[in-house]
Amino acid sequence: MIEPKYYEVPNYEVLFSTEKLHDYCVAVFVINEGEKLHKQLDRMSKLSLNADIVISDGGSTDGSTAEQALKAKGVNTLLVKQETGKLGTQMRIAFSWAMERGYKGVVVIDGNNKDSVENIDDFIDCLEKGYDHVQGSRFIPGGKAINTPISRLAGLKLLHAPLIRWTSGFNYTDTTNGFRAYSRKLLLADNMAVFRDVFKSYEYHYYLAINAAKNGYKCVEIPVSRAYPKGKVPTKISPLKGNLSVIKTLVNTCRGKFDV
Repeated sequence: MIEPKYYEVPNYEVLFSTEKLHDYCVAVFVINEGEKLHKQLDRMSKLSLNADIVISDGGSTDGSTAEQALKAKGVNTLLVKQETGKLGTQMRIAFSWAMERGYKGVVVIDGNNKDSVENIDDFIDCLEKGYDHVQGSRFIPGGKAINTPISRLAGLKLLHAPLIRWTSGFNYTDTTNGFRAYSRKLLLADNMAVFRDVFKSYEYHYYLAINAAKNGYKCVEIPVSRAYPKGKVPTKISPLKGNLSVIKTLVNTCRGKFDV
């Protein structure tokens, strides 16, 4: 691997890894997702995906990432974070491991069984066609937003998407959706510098979307579905403090705080 100029990789452990079978991998980000993760893996295992399944675990303690259970569901590799940091840290771990293993690109998805795993190969098809940043969207023809909480829909439509569209110059419609894919070219580019230690949380998603477009990489949206269960919304973001932090992080990213 040609090492990029900025290469700050978080500490992590490879709990198990089997033979590389595909040119691409799908990185699943989890922390204490329980049966939601297992149900998602069961769905994925039935699809004959053109990607190796990699779990990037933020430190689950609920038993959901037990080695034998994951192997039985077709997981190729389990990576476990060994330092502080949230989603951005888990993503950098998965990206660095994938680049060192020689994958041509990485599809990323949450492990909470909300997303249309049936679209994973659609992301890979786009990477094969030369796209560098592939964004899943529920709001373009063919996409579906099922039981999306009104508060989240309003925040996305009125604040999140407009800010990222304005900053990036690309007509994104679903900027809070973490179902995406990135090319090897983009991940190793010095003008993206995606392995810097400043990326620890949600700012990573925002930065990648904005700067991929600003730096001239080929971006595209493809239709996906995301289904929330009826009733109380399961989330790791607290209603007041968590949402205020998300807004602050979004504004800072749009202002260029994390630019090279």
